Amino acid sequence: MIRTPASSASPSSASPSSATLAAFLAIVVLGGGNAVAVRFSNQELAPFWGATVRFGIAAAVLMASVGLSRVPLPRGTALIGSLLYGLLGFGGAFGFIYWGLVQTPAGLAQVILALVPLLTFLLAVAQGLERFRRQSLAGALIALIGIAIVFGERLGSGAPLASMLAVLAAAACMAESNVVVKRFPKCHPVANNAIAMTTGAAVLLALSLVAGEPRILPTEARTWTAIAYVSLAGSVAVFSLFLFVIQRWTASATSYVMLLMPLVTIALGAALAGESITGAFLVGGAFVLAGVYVGAFAPSISRLLPLPSGSTVRPAPALAAETPAVGAEASATLRAPSSPIQPGCA
Repeated sequence: MIRTPASSASPSSASPSSATLAAFLAIVVLGGGNAVAVRFSNQELAPFWGATVRFGIAAAVLMASVGLSRVPLPRGTALIGSLLYGLLGFGGAFGFIYWGLVQTPAGLAQVILALVPLLTFLLAVAQGLERFRRQSLAGALIALIGIAIVFGERLGSGAPLASMLAVLAAAACMAESNVVVKRFPKCHPVANNAIAMTTGAAVLLALSLVAGEPRILPTEARTWTAIAYVSLAGSVAVFSLFLFVIQRWTASATSYVMLLMPLVTIALGAALAGESITGAFLVGGAFVLAGVYVGAFAPSISRLLPLPSGSTVRPAPALAAETPAVGAEASATLRAPSSPIQPGCA
């Protein structure tokens, strides 16, 4: 059974727990290192093939974990959700982005990908998963301005329209995959990612075959180190933590990791490769942090404004009151946030 909008909205989604927040920050730090590692792997491996190796290794590790821990694999509607998550979040997103980056400057690509939180918010609202909040829209736009400032010097645009549209398609795939994860029944993050990454790796391998890329194994130790990082820390850990967070928070708030990761990437580049920290990075970074706070963490502005004279505050209806229960199944659905893993992942 596909989750209804009411069942996905919960008090925990508006106010993340300390564990959820810690996982969110871990995604930002580990994910920020991916771009640095991919630079090394791309020196030996063709783009689609490199992505295939990355997610193939990650999928094998996750499948082994599923077997050893006897975690149930998704079934029924949950399996459909895992397959869609893999097609969109791994096959589609990384297929488009690897192809688009061949001729799109990295700075311009970062600005386009910074649309992910905004697209996630709009898609979630359009599909009835979240309520429209002006504050969420404002936060996404403020952070987008910050990313544009950070990468403004690198926007040099001789990029073909098709390449830029490919990066935009990647952003749309990432955004919709966030919504898919929230709409379909929850299963164990390891099992969900095992199916999704296997699906994504198959799509990326097909793209590599169609593109006629050389499919070779790395010969340099640093390339293997980079692949190990993006496969284990950057894929197994990051996307398992991502599913942990998105099951406990809103899709739009979780997607703000996409805005914070580039800041970590630049900081790591300065520490590891001696790249300079510019004034644009400091100013733009402040905008990004402000936007993330306004859109994902700040209390609703309407609650902070004084009420007009004579008006009264009406308590918000409880979730159970908003959605009438229909039998035991509906009651179990409403209790889903406190029990993140459904029996049999279905």
